[in-house]
Amino acid sequence: MEIKILAFGIAREILGAAAFSIQLPGQPTVGQLKAHLCRSFPAFEKLASFAVALNTEYAEDQQAIQPGDEVVIIPPVSGG
Repeated sequence: MEIKILAFGIAREILGAAAFSIQLPGQPTVGQLKAHLCRSFPAFEKLASFAVALNTEYAEDQQAIQPGDEVVIIPPVSGG
């Protein structure tokens, strides 16, 4: 399945683009997407954590990605 991804902050810097597409087999889960990103872009493993949102809602690792879902990579946020 083709997955279109939007990225912000440090995630955009790691990926080298604000938006891009990847192909994953079958109906992947958020966890499978995160694992693929860590394998393809090792700098992701250096982040303390990063979240994925599907259609403007934070998604758990076991949630399946549906065709046409808006997928957003959300880097850790710090501040005070």
